[in-house]
Amino acid sequence: MTNVTAGADCGPQNPGFDRRYDVQGLDAIDVAVLGTFPHVREDDPVRYPGEPMQIEIVTDEFSPVCPWSGLPDFGRLEIRYLPRESCVELKSLKYYLTSYRFVGIYHEHATRRVLADLVNLLKPLSMEIRCDYGMRGGLNTICTVKYVAPDHQPQGA
Repeated sequence: MTNVTAGADCGPQNPGFDRRYDVQGLDAIDVAVLGTFPHVREDDPVRYPGEPMQIEIVTDEFSPVCPWSGLPDFGRLEIRYLPRESCVELKSLKYYLTSYRFVGIYHEHATRRVLADLVNLLKPLSMEIRCDYGMRGGLNTICTVKYVAPDHQPQGA
């Protein structure tokens, strides 16, 4: 019978534990693919009640990769915004989010980057990005970032 110390068969000395997948840099995030459409149709003279309208977009398919291991990090991404003049076109948003698929980026940075790119594109009255990356190593990471335009006074403030 061999004496084995707990955990002795794990670690970098064993094949596979030193493995790391290549990741792409931030320049692989395809901001140019993002498109918009007007918030209000020019051919519709009727003013819509309930302005401003909040738009919510949710996906369970956001998956940047860990910059250290190159392994995918799956997140539930929630986008909420009050449009000013334009809305993000959903197919283009899907392509944009898919471009993160091989980008090595930390959870916190990915969440802030999505906010920065969408605020730059849409110039919304306000926007919130929330991403729940789920359990990993017994810890659940949820990142939330918010933007309010300098000229926008939120209701109730």
